[in-house]
Amino acid sequence: MKGKKSFWKKSVLLLLTVIMLIGGTSSAFADSKGHGKNGKNNNQTKIEVKGNKIEIKLTFKDVESVKWAQKYIAQLAAGRVFDGYNDGTFRPNQSVNRIEAIIAAVRMMGLREDAESQTKSSTELNFKDADHIKKKFPNAVGYVAVALENDLFFELDTHVQPEKSADRLWATMLLVKAMKLEAEAKAKMNIKLPFKDAKNIPAGSIGYVAVALEKGLISGYTDATFRPNKPVTRAELAALLGRMDDQQPEANDPGAAAGIQGTVHTAIDANVLTLNHDNKLTSYAIDPNAFIFRNGAKVTAADIKVGDKVVAKAYNNVVIFLEVTTSVVDPAQPIVNFTEEGKYQYHTMNASGKITSIAIAQTINSTTTVKLYSVSENVTVNGNNGLMTLDRDIVLHGSNQIVTTIEIK
Repeated sequence: MKGKKSFWKKSVLLLLTVIMLIGGTSSAFADSKGHGKNGKNNNQTKIEVKGNKIEIKLTFKDVESVKWAQKYIAQLAAGRVFDGYNDGTFRPNQSVNRIEAIIAAVRMMGLREDAESQTKSSTELNFKDADHIKKKFPNAVGYVAVALENDLFFELDTHVQPEKSADRLWATMLLVKAMKLEAEAKAKMNIKLPFKDAKNIPAGSIGYVAVALEKGLISGYTDATFRPNKPVTRAELAALLGRMDDQQPEANDPGAAAGIQGTVHTAIDANVLTLNHDNKLTSYAIDPNAFIFRNGAKVTAADIKVGDKVVAKAYNNVVIFLEVTTSVVDPAQPIVNFTEEGKYQYHTMNASGKITSIAIAQTINSTTTVKLYSVSENVTVNGNNGLMTLDRDIVLHGSNQIVTTIEIK
């Protein structure tokens, strides 16, 4: 794998109605063992990184209200990017501040080890609120230093403002800068944005929003607004970061989880996963507490089938997070056509700008379920896919769980 400086080359561009970045000084620097108040290790995975034992908690006791974000929360926890709190909670509806955003952005870039090094942690910052950061957020000093070195601030920034809410506009700009798309943003400063409240977006920020919109990173709300000043929550953050994570190659950071992808080569036996990637077979153990997802639902290792395309996170060749990105189609299986109506949640795109998956929410008897579908590379979109916004009514048509037509209402 390539080094951390090429961290955005696996481009899987995403659409998300709410754009937000990143989280947790309070949580990110919480007890890495993830113990709750009772000290139990429920759903925890013990790993060893550079001789240090670390316990990763993948399940939190207060995320039932945000089922749509649970997969992402576990995914980020597995990657040690966005943790929960010591009491076993994740606090999904709590807003995110700027220092939390900066910390997670740096971690997503594969620069955690550098940011936590003694050299960076002892940096004398030149921001006017440097003393406040050192006093209140001492563990964040190295992250601010690394963020500055990687152009995540603007030249005229005099303060970090660590406790200020990370709103949608600020987060959008941070994301575009982290993805090294600033040159493209500057070339689009005079574009006309399609939002009713576009006048509330500063002229110098227009290009950043335009690029994020063009790349499928953000969208607006169903009332055609962008709401640039709306603070983002930890659940919203988790959803964005989880989808961003698909763009990351294996990091050079020894403390980071290895990003794995491939096609399941043989049936899982004794919790051993064997993948074919570029005609090379590699086997991995699956941790007993691994978080496994298929078609938007949590499943067991027994539900993984030969031929499934998957992505996973592993430490020392032990998988702790696994997701089926494309379900295998059995040639002997009869063709079953389907039509599903629901509320649009998000979709993913590949480097060519083609939709690869789409998620909808369906509510039956007051219970809401989010379903994730694989999308044919030849899918037909009736309507402007740029108009897909959170909770907009859409209809999916396809066969054998593969979407071939998307109707946007």
